[in-house]
Amino acid sequence: MKDPHDIIIRPWITEKSMAMKENRKYTFVVHPDANKTEIKNAVEAIFGVKVEKVNTMNMRGKKKRMGLSEGKRPDWKKAIVTLKKDSKAIEFFESL
Repeated sequence: MKDPHDIIIRPWITEKSMAMKENRKYTFVVHPDANKTEIKNAVEAIFGVKVEKVNTMNMRGKKKRMGLSEGKRPDWKKAIVTLKKDSKAIEFFESL
């Protein structure tokens, strides 16, 4: 089994993700190969909460230019985790 800290890369902090916090939804950047079950187990292991469901999205990297040279940002995966009603909140997000 993979280490939970390898699956959950970092939290995704935006205005929209902070507004979803009130509905017990938290957003994370996750490993591109991780599935929903692995993400659920990793969040439960790291933060000690109960997860109701996980929604995932594959985000494409944007194309960027600097003068004549053109490059591309890397692709990444985002997961929105919904907690159960009887679960405690994730303390990291509450301190922001």
